[in-house]
Amino acid sequence: METFELNYSLEELKKRTNKEYLSTKKMLDIDAPEYLELAEGDKKALKNLVKAAFFIQKIFMRLDNSKNAEFQAFLDSEILKGNERAELTKILFNAQKGMCAIDRESTKINLAKGITELPGKGLYPEDLTKEVFHKILIKMLKKGKVEEVRKILNQRSIVERKDNELVAVDYVNFFSEEFRVVAEKLEAAAETSTNEDFNEYLRRQAAALRTADPMLDAYADKKWAELQDTPLEFTITRENYADEMTESVIEDEELKALLDEHKIVPVSKDMLGGRVGIVNKKGTEALLKIKEYLPLLAANMPYHEEYEQNISKTEDAKQTMVDVDIVALAGDVGAYRAGITLAENLPNDDKLSLTIGGGRRNVYHRQIRFISDREKLQKRLDAILDKEQHKYYLDEADHWFTIGHENTHSLGPNKGTEALGKYKSIIEENKADMGGLAFLDLLEEKGMYTHEQVLQMLVTFAADNFLKSKPTLSQAHRVRTVMQTKYFIENGAIELNAEGKIYVNIDKMIPTAKKMLAEIVRIQIDGDFQKGEKYVLDNFVWTDEMEAISEKLREVDKTLNGRTESPLAAMLLKS
Repeated sequence: METFELNYSLEELKKRTNKEYLSTKKMLDIDAPEYLELAEGDKKALKNLVKAAFFIQKIFMRLDNSKNAEFQAFLDSEILKGNERAELTKILFNAQKGMCAIDRESTKINLAKGITELPGKGLYPEDLTKEVFHKILIKMLKKGKVEEVRKILNQRSIVERKDNELVAVDYVNFFSEEFRVVAEKLEAAAETSTNEDFNEYLRRQAAALRTADPMLDAYADKKWAELQDTPLEFTITRENYADEMTESVIEDEELKALLDEHKIVPVSKDMLGGRVGIVNKKGTEALLKIKEYLPLLAANMPYHEEYEQNISKTEDAKQTMVDVDIVALAGDVGAYRAGITLAENLPNDDKLSLTIGGGRRNVYHRQIRFISDREKLQKRLDAILDKEQHKYYLDEADHWFTIGHENTHSLGPNKGTEALGKYKSIIEENKADMGGLAFLDLLEEKGMYTHEQVLQMLVTFAADNFLKSKPTLSQAHRVRTVMQTKYFIENGAIELNAEGKIYVNIDKMIPTAKKMLAEIVRIQIDGDFQKGEKYVLDNFVWTDEMEAISEKLREVDKTLNGRTESPLAAMLLKS
């Protein structure tokens, strides 16, 4: 067994695992009515789906860091010896789903000495630098090994060394044994689940895990995106925000020219997660109200005549939406690293299903958005928000805004954005946020939201966009909040009052969002790396206002990280 040296002192570990510093989001409990009211066949299916999700988590751990499994085994052995530091380190390891992460104050968390997060995560050889990577690809392309390079720069491969070159292995082949087990669990779930559409999806997904054929994934994704009226939710989430190695290739001019010559579009590699839940019908009905307006929003996107987008301006939107009570979030989707996602809009634009007529699906995580500590929330508002605007702050408004955010992912250019490289995700997340604000006046006019709800969304968004510290460029979701806050301050939509608290100039919020949205979409259309880089860096500026609010936030909120607690899932895993 490999041994490691733990990185944190007992004192620091006790602090970071204290409930004041480590928040907990609790998923469905063993006696949750949502579970107890399920048909017996669905309860049996749920057990197999939870087991499938946690096998996917094992795969994620390897994708994230090749040392994760060894470190986990080391911690377990040390815990058996009574090592208290190992026991507390294991709490953080389980929370962040891995050895390396980042906390809410943008401090990098490395649980073992000498082990740091790599740009290629566990997807590439540990000793491969970006510079060497680029040189190897250039040599391979000049030797005519075009298809080999295309596979290396594909979103579903693990890259290994072979002599002086690199070789790509499709993740279905690389994790054949693990995926076989997941496929068996999905097929077993399909034997008892009461919904035939859901069962068809599970069988298609199982087939895609047994054979390394991207088109099988496309068929599974297409069916998954059509699911609307099902009791259960299961997703293998595939998002590619973490891979900094693949996206770096366009920064080497010689390599970029060769890739263009051979029509190779590099796509960052997917990290895998597993989501299991029970669909909440009441919450889903509320979500679906926006669906009729999506073609109208598509027609109102900036420069909409210059590009194709996933939502047609004239036809019914190919987009399903479900509100889900979460049983388990495993792997990438459950990794609590500074924050955890409230919802997901999948499949992403790089997925084949969108080329064969497939749509997209939004899944919202009910337990993640619930506020557990109202007293802490009030202390935060008292510290940072103008007292007269407290009446407009509503945590539920964050959910309404998230609906707009997720649906905007389906709007705007759906091709060519890979050319933006490491800034692609930042710009896309920025677009989604601005779309969530820019159309609020239109949706109010159409009756989707009341004027009061619009005010609540605008103020809640502005207050929540201030962070405890400046993030790193690798944190796409947080970089975009800094960009937006700086932009809104510059345009007079947000300011600090005489007491140094946030004051929202409500009349300027939507016009500012429309302006920023137009700039972002223009960058996505142009697909120019330098323009994208300039836009991000010009706006990713930590202002005096942000620093003043961050000091107040750190005083009232000690939280550094979080974790999920899944009692129902734990019971089902044991049964």
